[in-house]
Amino acid sequence: MTAPNKLSLFCVLSALLLTTGCAPNQIYRYVYEPCNVSAANQCDNHSLQQHNKNADNDYLLGFVEVDDQGQLRDRRQMQVLVDAIYRTATNDSVLINVFVHGWHHNAAPGDPNIESFKNSLAKISRVEHDMSRMKQRPVRKVVGIYVGWRGESITIPVINNLTFWDRKNTSQDVGHLGFSELLLSLEEITRVKNSLVHSPKSRLVVIGHSFGGAVVYTATSQILASRFVDSQVSKTYQGTAKGFGDLVILLNPAFEALQFAPSYDMAQGRCSYFNNQTPKFVILTSEADYATKLAFPAGRTFSTLFETHNTVERNDCHRPLTLDEGEADRNTVGHYMPLITHSLKPATDVKLMQAANYDDMKNIWSAQINGTSTQYGSTMLTHLGKTAPLNPYLNIRVEKELIANHNDVFGDQIMEFLRMLIALSAADE
Repeated sequence: MTAPNKLSLFCVLSALLLTTGCAPNQIYRYVYEPCNVSAANQCDNHSLQQHNKNADNDYLLGFVEVDDQGQLRDRRQMQVLVDAIYRTATNDSVLINVFVHGWHHNAAPGDPNIESFKNSLAKISRVEHDMSRMKQRPVRKVVGIYVGWRGESITIPVINNLTFWDRKNTSQDVGHLGFSELLLSLEEITRVKNSLVHSPKSRLVVIGHSFGGAVVYTATSQILASRFVDSQVSKTYQGTAKGFGDLVILLNPAFEALQFAPSYDMAQGRCSYFNNQTPKFVILTSEADYATKLAFPAGRTFSTLFETHNTVERNDCHRPLTLDEGEADRNTVGHYMPLITHSLKPATDVKLMQAANYDDMKNIWSAQINGTSTQYGSTMLTHLGKTAPLNPYLNIRVEKELIANHNDVFGDQIMEFLRMLIALSAADE
């Protein structure tokens, strides 16, 4: 075979390989009637699923899917879900948990992130049932919402690792458009319910992983800034700082530290917080997350080559900060040390978590002292002395024993820590 023919054959085979290796561009949950999940019927194509009905770990799971351009794949899918939550909230308070997946994942049945999210919802529901019995109050209905987008564009192993930057750009489109409407609609449900019911309060928690963290931050950062400023009664530092919903959590997020810097400055500009201040925005990044630690800055080095950067000096509330804009623009928010506020490691003396421990979360959180450690069940959270105690914006560096890599975010100890944060934020004021 001649060289030109070999080249032609190579091009044809390469094109065929890439074509057949493209991830599906489709909606996975296209049946909108509610479905009760059972061993005989997993409701794989249903966008609205009831799990463990009438049990102490029951929950409602809904799916909302977004395409590469940030558009809802079908508005009916979102509307059916929102209507179902409104119906639930007619009789019961709700605890809404939103999860946005990251790289290499989607809303296909059997996706590992979906299965892990289901397990997490069941445990949150069990804690909620235990708390309701202990406090002799009605139980809140746990609702989970899995936001699916095309986190994988090529399914060929190894080659799919080259989609990192393509999917990064897509995640920003997803956050800018249809996802914001969903979040605001969910927040409206909790606000309406809370205006009518004193206790238990309905709550909204939003979690994003990897590029899903970028989706969430893109959608909420401006809202967070607005709420933080608006919480300053009469433009003084009265009252507690507000956030979006009740808590936003990012796990191994894949976006630049420079994007987070204004939020950090904003929270840092307030020199002290009241004891009833709760966390509003929490980032957790593993020291062993090499996708965001190494691959991300390698790519950003080239994409920022012709940009200009300065060195910014801050000294808000006598807490000095030197921000190298170039480094902050190349590194992710969880790997830029000047903006890291806390560290999280395994506790040596593990405490068995019970309902009473979750109910005591406000006392545990409010006892925080500058530069000291506080135990949260099986983990130890250390305040690094860079921010005021009780600052509601936390950027936590997590030891590899708790999160081993980029995708290992559903381990028992981390999920327990998140449940404690959720219990803290979900408690009635």
